[in-house]
Amino acid sequence: MLLELPVRPFITPLLPIVPPAAVRPATALLLAGLALLGGCDRQSDPAPQAMANSTAPASAAPAAPAGGEGGETAGTLDIAKRGQPAPDKGFTDPAGRPVTLAAFRGTPVLVNLWATWCGPCVKEMPTLEALAARTGDRLKVLTVSQDRDGIDIAPTFAKGGFTRLQPYRDTQQELGFAIGSGMLPTTVLYDAEGKEVWRVTGGMDWNGPRANTLLAEYLG
Repeated sequence: MLLELPVRPFITPLLPIVPPAAVRPATALLLAGLALLGGCDRQSDPAPQAMANSTAPASAAPAAPAGGEGGETAGTLDIAKRGQPAPDKGFTDPAGRPVTLAAFRGTPVLVNLWATWCGPCVKEMPTLEALAARTGDRLKVLTVSQDRDGIDIAPTFAKGGFTRLQPYRDTQQELGFAIGSGMLPTTVLYDAEGKEVWRVTGGMDWNGPRANTLLAEYLG
C-alpha cells in the first residue's frame, strides 16, 4: 500500500519497468529482488493530498517482510529514466532560500521525497540519517518535504534526533511533479554530473544490504 500524490493530467503514474540490457549486473539482480512493501499510516492528511492504495506489480517478486528473519523493507527499483538530467525546478533549503539540484552537482545526490502524513516516509528516515552519517561527503542526502505551506515539519526532525538530515521543502510540489512519481516515498539517486541513476518508490531500509549494493556501484 502506497501513498499517492495529487497527479496532474500530464503525469503518468509509475508502471512496471523492463530493465535495458546495459544495466550493471548487480543492479539487474536487485531488480528481481526488490518489491513494493510498507504500509500507509493515515496520519495528518491535508485535504488536497489524497491517499490511495497500490499493490506491487505482478512482475515484481515479493521481498522478505520487514522485521522478518533476514528481511528488510524494500521498495520498487525503477531505472527507466537513467541518464536523464535532474529537474531544474526550485525548492527551498533549511533557511528558506530558493535552491535547485544543480547546486549540489559534483557529488552524488540522493533525493528523498517525503511528507509528514506519509507513514512509510517517516519510518525510513532514521535509515536515511544513518546512511548520511556513514557516507559523509561522498553522498549528499536531501530529504525534500512535499507538505503544503503551513505544515510544520520541524517536529519530525526533532523527534528523530536527526543531525545529518535537513528540512528542505517543496511546498508547491514543483520538484516532486518534475521528478514524475505520483507516490511517496520516492527516492532518486543522481550521479555527480546530475544525471539520474535509479529511483526507488516505496519504503526502503537505506542502511540495509540491498541499498548498500545499489549505492556501492557509484560511491566505491
